[in-house]
Amino acid sequence: MMRKSVIRNEKGFTLIEIIAVLVILGILAAVAVPKYVGLQSDAAAKAAQAEVAEIKGALNLGWAKAVLVNGSPSGVTVDNVITNAGLSTGSGKTIGTAPDIWNYDLTASGSTASITINSRNSDTSYTATGSWNLPQ
Repeated sequence: MMRKSVIRNEKGFTLIEIIAVLVILGILAAVAVPKYVGLQSDAAAKAAQAEVAEIKGALNLGWAKAVLVNGSPSGVTVDNVITNAGLSTGSGKTIGTAPDIWNYDLTASGSTASITINSRNSDTSYTATGSWNLPQ
């Protein structure tokens, strides 16, 4: 005697349910992916701007040291500030510790120091500029 196997109460997804899920996933991907495409370049720009801010902070500390040494802010020059900050003028200078070695240019002109970040670990997508003015 042969037994017929009867499949009862089958569990699973229908083709329409699977297609609906795929359509929803496609819509989510189409909306979400463009938001994340430019994140890497934005992060590089923000990191370089943060390094400019770090150099400005070092210059502020250098100014405070120069004022303490001088006794008053009247004789402090931008060159004094840069020296007291532990920085040096010129191009191709580096700051930071591995793995974040930043290449910067620092120039002094009158009462202003101009800062240019050129790269991070030889990655030239990290660029930013800024200036620091001698406090009055």
